[in-house]
Amino acid sequence: MGRELADLPFARYLTPIEEEPAREGDYDCVHVDDRQLDHVAAEHVRFAESALSSLTVTRGSFRYGRFTDVWLRAVAWIGTDLSDTSWQDTEFVEGALSGVDAGGAVLRRVRFEGCKFDSVNFRRAKLREVTFADCVLRHTDFSDADLTTVSFPGSTLTDLSLNKTRMRKVDLRGATRIGVADGLDGLRGAIITPLQLMDLAPSFASALGIAVADDR
Repeated sequence: MGRELADLPFARYLTPIEEEPAREGDYDCVHVDDRQLDHVAAEHVRFAESALSSLTVTRGSFRYGRFTDVWLRAVAWIGTDLSDTSWQDTEFVEGALSGVDAGGAVLRRVRFEGCKFDSVNFRRAKLREVTFADCVLRHTDFSDADLTTVSFPGSTLTDLSLNKTRMRKVDLRGATRIGVADGLDGLRGAIITPLQLMDLAPSFASALGIAVADDR
């Protein structure tokens, strides 16, 4: 699943580091591996052509951080502030995000594979050319976010919040389940299958105040 560390074009140039990422730190071609980071303060940090693996970040802050051409495998973000971060040409493999604030984040050419999202805030975020492959998204909030050319092959989506979400070329046809808690009109601009439309029909009827009953 996903690329291995050795597959990265910059793998041979990676330098292991032991210290915690620092506020306004600038890291090029580094490898952070097998670490537990608690309450780390790394606002405005920058990572480029780097790898993060077997890492757990608990209640940290990476706000305004920039991640370019970064590979992440088995990284768990728990209760961490990723708001207003920028991610480009980045790959998340078998990761987990729980109680994460990614409000206002900008993601471009990002791939999530085999990742789990639980109560993640993507409010006001901008996602362009982003893929969620074989992922689980629960209680994920895309309110007031912009999604362009985003797809969800093999992913399960439940209790999504889509209030004022703007979608363009969003392909939901590969999703195994779509559940919207609120903001059904945020699906405008998405592509779904006829079967998915049938599954969503009760939610659409409820949102429109339509009572569905058997013939008498």
